[in-house]
Amino acid sequence: QVQLVESGGGLVQAGGSLRLSCTASGSTFSRYSMAWFRQAPGKEREFVTAITWSGARTNYADSVKGRFTISRDNAKNTVTLQMNSLKPDDTAVYYCAATPSSYARTTGDYNYWGQGTQVTVSS
Repeated sequence: QVQLVESGGGLVQAGGSLRLSCTASGSTFSRYSMAWFRQAPGKEREFVTAITWSGARTNYADSVKGRFTISRDNAKNTVTLQMNSLKPDDTAVYYCAATPSSYARTTGDYNYWGQGTQVTVSS
């Protein structure tokens, strides 16, 4: 079992930046691949980015490629999402997720979820 807690959301103007963090507890963090998903009002939860347990490989949705960066610190049990050049379309609740399997892009592949943190980008 692993518990995930996100932080760092907020309100930012278009073109600005935010840094989200997800802190894990309850299990060996380095055993899990990690991901960020997001869900906008009235829409399904969608994949944003993922990172392998070692941090050696990452994967991004086309909509955020070149603007967002995922990283992890296994010593601190944290995964971070640096979001730059934010757009109003990035407005959503952002969720951290973990899987003991190889990283994936679908919600069904992740066993553990945080409670989410709101990101609002104003135009």
